[in-house]
Amino acid sequence: MVRVEGLCRAFGSGAAAVHAVRDVSFTVQPGELVALVGKSGSGKTTLLNLIGGLDRPDAGQVAVDGRDVTSLDERGLVELRRDVISFVFQTFGLVPVLSAAENVGVPLRLRKLPPEVREERVALLLELVGLRDHALQRPGELSGGQQQRVGIARALANSPRLLIADEPTGQLDTETGLAIMALLRAVVQAEGMTAIISTHDPLMIQLADRVIRLADGQLVDD
Repeated sequence: MVRVEGLCRAFGSGAAAVHAVRDVSFTVQPGELVALVGKSGSGKTTLLNLIGGLDRPDAGQVAVDGRDVTSLDERGLVELRRDVISFVFQTFGLVPVLSAAENVGVPLRLRKLPPEVREERVALLLELVGLRDHALQRPGELSGGQQQRVGIARALANSPRLLIADEPTGQLDTETGLAIMALLRAVVQAEGMTAIISTHDPLMIQLADRVIRLADGQLVDD
C-alpha cells in the first residue's frame, strides 16, 4: 500500500541545514496499522507529510496505492488526498461555524455526492465514533476528545485507502487518549484501511501491527 525508498528531506542549507529525514526506506502492506515512534524532532511529522503529499522530498520516492506521489503535479496530489489518503491532525482542524455533522460531511460535499447519500454516510460515521447525539453541536460545544472523534469521522468520510494520523492524542488527557487510540484501531479494522500513526502513546504501540522507530531522521528499528 505504501512504499518509501531512499527518502530525504532537509530544511535550510549549508552548515545550518536540518536533515529531518535521512535515507528512509520501508513498505507498508494493505490493512496494516503502523505506529511511527520517536522523540520530538526525530522526523515523524516530516515523514508523514512526505507520504501524504503535503511536502516534497529532496531525494527518494514515495508510492501510495500504486501511485508515485513524488511525481504527481498539484492536481494529482489534490485527487490523491481527496480519494485515497485522509489525515487526522493533533489540532483537530474542524471548521468552527459548522456542526459536527457538517464537518464530517465536508469531504462528501467536495465529491458532490447527493444529499441523501451524504446524510446517510455522515449518520453512519457519527454512530461509529459514538457521537450520534452530538450531530448538531459545533466544535466549541464539544470536548477535546469529542472534537477528535469528529476529526476521525471526517477522515473516514470518503472511505480512504490510507489513514495518516499525526499525534492524534497529543492534546488529550490520558483517559480520553486511550479511548481515541482504541477507536482508531477499531475503525481501521472496520473500514479495512491501512494506517500510519505517529505517537508517543504506549497503548497505541501495543495496538499496532508494527512499530517503526525514527531517531534524528533515520529509521533505527522496524
